Amino acid sequence: MLTVAGIQLACGADPEENLARALDLARIAVERGAKVLCFAECFAWPWFPRKPVEANRKLAVAVPGPLTQSLQLFAEERQAVVLAPIFESGDDAAQYNTTVVIDASGAILGVYRKNHIPELPNYQERFYFRPGNLGFPVFRTRYATIGVQTCWDNFFPEGARALAVKGAEILFCPTACSTLPGAAKWERAIVGHAVYNSLFAFRVNRVGTEGAMTFYGQSFCVDPNGDFVTEAAGSDEGVVLADLDLDRIKLVRDDWTFFAERRPGIYKDLV
Repeated sequence: MLTVAGIQLACGADPEENLARALDLARIAVERGAKVLCFAECFAWPWFPRKPVEANRKLAVAVPGPLTQSLQLFAEERQAVVLAPIFESGDDAAQYNTTVVIDASGAILGVYRKNHIPELPNYQERFYFRPGNLGFPVFRTRYATIGVQTCWDNFFPEGARALAVKGAEILFCPTACSTLPGAAKWERAIVGHAVYNSLFAFRVNRVGTEGAMTFYGQSFCVDPNGDFVTEAAGSDEGVVLADLDLDRIKLVRDDWTFFAERRPGIYKDLV
């Protein structure tokens, strides 16, 4: 059995203070048995994409850099895998909405860059983030093979399917969602990933009020049948733990054989 954790964090104006509080919650998660930890979208920053502000571009950080080094040290000390969604200053002079994946050894395995960038009220993301250019990588960590779909990516099912075909056992979905009437739609989309691809899916959402925005949390994890491993969390800051039996993936795929019966040759219309 593998225990994984989602960290629901409310962010203030100071990224360093947010990081310190995030690590405090991560320590609690590890003390309770978690081996894989995921934070919410842009976890250490206030939600700066609310408005296009040129000065906010300076908030981006390099990978590797001081922030990732703090996370690497934590991962090595605690022998835990860490998924850290950050605002990345890329080595190509562009900026990305990125999740850094750090193995339990403290080594950075790689990054996932959010591929689908929305332009909506309170989500002026195209001002800050270039669409991802790394495709859909999977990360073979010490404990499980994982994939990432960040927030808006989850309404484009091709990404989750690509990750499943490449071997992902757990799909982590860090989000920054604040429109409570849409919560059920997000839930259905992420449960759909689990059902169609026979894998575990873990949604990790922000919490807290920032200006006129209130992030509603409700992080949850579902199994390869789409059944809830955890009840959806509330809107408080804290740790959401889930115990996963990765052997269930094969059992479900043996019972529900639609994954094996895919016909890639007839899907040309998708591209």
